[in-house]
Amino acid sequence: MTNDRMQDTARCVTELRDLFIRHERFAPLEHRFTLLSAKRLADIETGRTSEARGIALSGASGAGKSAAIEHLITRARKRLEAEGHGEMTIVSLRVPSPATLKFVGQELLRALGYQIGAERQAWYIWDLVRHHLRERRVLFVHLDEAQDLACRGTRHELNAVASMLKTLMTDGEWPVGLILSGTEDLEDILNHDPQLARRMNTIHFESLSPIADGENATDLLANYCARGKLTPVEELLTRAHGERLVHAAANQFGLVIELILEAMERAYLAGAASLTAVHFAESYQQRAACGDAFNPFIIPDFYRIDPRQVFTRRPD
Repeated sequence: MTNDRMQDTARCVTELRDLFIRHERFAPLEHRFTLLSAKRLADIETGRTSEARGIALSGASGAGKSAAIEHLITRARKRLEAEGHGEMTIVSLRVPSPATLKFVGQELLRALGYQIGAERQAWYIWDLVRHHLRERRVLFVHLDEAQDLACRGTRHELNAVASMLKTLMTDGEWPVGLILSGTEDLEDILNHDPQLARRMNTIHFESLSPIADGENATDLLANYCARGKLTPVEELLTRAHGERLVHAAANQFGLVIELILEAMERAYLAGAASLTAVHFAESYQQRAACGDAFNPFIIPDFYRIDPRQVFTRRPD
């Protein structure tokens, strides 16, 4: 295998990863955010300082939340900037670890272009956060992996997190909308405080079903192959393979895409013009370090395999 082929493969796969395939779950997210944004701008234009609202997106790991939010924010930023609202209308931050309120505040200040020493107290840091959000006329703050805001789950911690989020949304001078994305544990933060929950539009990305969504998975596969100039063999476009694919992805939309791209990567590296089941089997083996008996793209009874497990080479 030549270095040129590896470089070409990396380039092709990177371009495919940058694609966003619109799906039925994205439409409600986009609609709610567009309406929320329009209301926030209307308040600003009329000089009102009513409380801001937010969106909370939850789903299992691999459900495709991050890709959906990234696409949503990228499009919104371009639109808002084109309308003359500035470059920092939406600030996005992955919640750091350890996710103390002080550390999150420091990271948010850095995202806003302001550095601060670690010796400052949390209350001072968050006063600065609100100041810089107002000065830069930020409309929304996005916190990814937001469930980590309350990773210890104590009542005191949940109270502090909920209070901080509500303060941003109800600031008397410049209320800021929130976009929270994370696993189902994010729901615990919202359910802990009804006042916070009522200010949020909640959306959940449900898991897929191999039987119900198998054909959609094969449609997705065909779409990526067309974009990537690979011809899928007929076997891959059957409902049976779609069911295998969804199960191997632990029923998660984002992981379905990952498995497709990894199989295409194997085909590119092999110099193949067609995508086959062998490429899926090889890429899954590389991902999970499993034996053939635990590879859902090889064995007939693939439903017995737990796709969340890795290094499975022999029965317990």
